[in-house]
Amino acid sequence: MVIKEAKFLMSNTKVEACPTPDKPEYAFIGRSNVGKSSLINMLTEQKKLAKTSGQPGKTQLINHFLINDEWYLVDLPGYGYAKVSKSSREEWRRMINYYLQKRENLTCVFVLIDSRHDPMAQDLEFIHQLGNKGVPFVVVFTKLDKQSSIKTDSTIAAWKRKLRETWEELPQMFRTSSEKQLGRDEILSFIDEVNAQVQDQH
Repeated sequence: MVIKEAKFLMSNTKVEACPTPDKPEYAFIGRSNVGKSSLINMLTEQKKLAKTSGQPGKTQLINHFLINDEWYLVDLPGYGYAKVSKSSREEWRRMINYYLQKRENLTCVFVLIDSRHDPMAQDLEFIHQLGNKGVPFVVVFTKLDKQSSIKTDSTIAAWKRKLRETWEELPQMFRTSSEKQLGRDEILSFIDEVNAQVQDQH
């Protein structure tokens, strides 16, 4: 897939106010500071499409981007947020849950995981939540450039072991580095394939 155009459409907190659900939608989410904005910018080849910040918890709204006039990319608030009040956290949690349940054109959720960390409770909890709701998702390991490939292999192996405890079939997994443009083609090819399947169904 060649990305000819990626433009910001809107930010909001209400699913009802999201764009008309007439195109496949791919949502990106992960713990704060997982490198989500950098990954979105790398995929779209636009340095400032998603706002990157040294300050975790910067994304606080549902942000919609229109790609090639064909599909929506959605930047969701992180979970495990940094320094925000309990009530804000609860508000975000409710907003994300409502979005995941009610957004009818949501095609796949990309769950971002920092490849430097072994399985963490918050990530596992979120993944199980998607499974319980029947929301299709894939796992994206980020920041591969920050460590050796041996360390990455061992983290991913630990993740697979952990997920096998509760999952019969493992989700598809991608390895990425925004710095090195790693994983870009694989993710865009995956979106291309899913978009083609969605079109066949209509």
